Amino acid sequence: MSWFESFVLGLVQGLTEFLPISSSAHLRLTAAFAGWHDPGAAFTAITQIGTETAVLIYFRKDISRIVSAWFRSLTNASMRGDHDAQMGWLVIVGSIPIGVLGVTFKDQIEGPFRDLRLIATTLIVMGIVLGIADRLAARDEAGGKHRAVRERKSLKELGIRDGLIFGFCQALALIPGVSRSGATISGGLLMGYTREAAARYSFLLAIPAVLASGLFELKDASEGGHVSWGPTIFATFIAFGVGYAVISWFMKFITTKSFMPFVIYRVLLGILLFVLVSAGVLSPHAGESAG
Repeated sequence: MSWFESFVLGLVQGLTEFLPISSSAHLRLTAAFAGWHDPGAAFTAITQIGTETAVLIYFRKDISRIVSAWFRSLTNASMRGDHDAQMGWLVIVGSIPIGVLGVTFKDQIEGPFRDLRLIATTLIVMGIVLGIADRLAARDEAGGKHRAVRERKSLKELGIRDGLIFGFCQALALIPGVSRSGATISGGLLMGYTREAAARYSFLLAIPAVLASGLFELKDASEGGHVSWGPTIFATFIAFGVGYAVISWFMKFITTKSFMPFVIYRVLLGILLFVLVSAGVLSPHAGESAG
């Protein structure tokens, strides 16, 4: 991997990680369109450490409060009813599905799941799901002529059942094209949570999974020697800087705006991808042979 490729891919990772459009799909597609080798699941996981560091800094007050309350609840029974302490447990519980499924389907994630036809399918299908969830949320928020405004749930109403559902939604993002934030936010909206609550829990829930995945790939890559370390670290720093700016913008955007621009983009990109593969312009396995 060249330094220019790492710069572009780091930029793509930072721009797309927090938007509901799938960073892993865009890394894969950027390489395919440019005629580069597929950067691979290891590169994606390692550069996500950069974007998750941006989450740690952006949500540092929330994270510090949750971690502190969770540790105190281990020895202080009176703290176990505290919302922040409960959030600590809910993040742990919600991280179980992606951990189990990530290990179980590791070979598929690094191989067959990166087929461009599958990516096109997930872009379209999850785009439609996000559109439906967004429309339901908008209907609740706006009410109507014969329908009162419906109060949506906050994170204070999050329990074990919903936490696990969020976790299984996040696990879908193991398939490129699904989008971690897109799947968890869609799940949250369909369960009746506000846009802000769904997005906030989505980002908090991603921290253990992404950091664990990145560290696992770091260890694996160190032993296997199949990662270009200089360009990969450079891309990780680029992803961090761009990712912090994007998450700051996105959290403000979702409080007043619809997700429909992302829905339209996903569907159009998926259709374009199908057309290019069907026409023979792109191979569904473009770049894979060289890793």
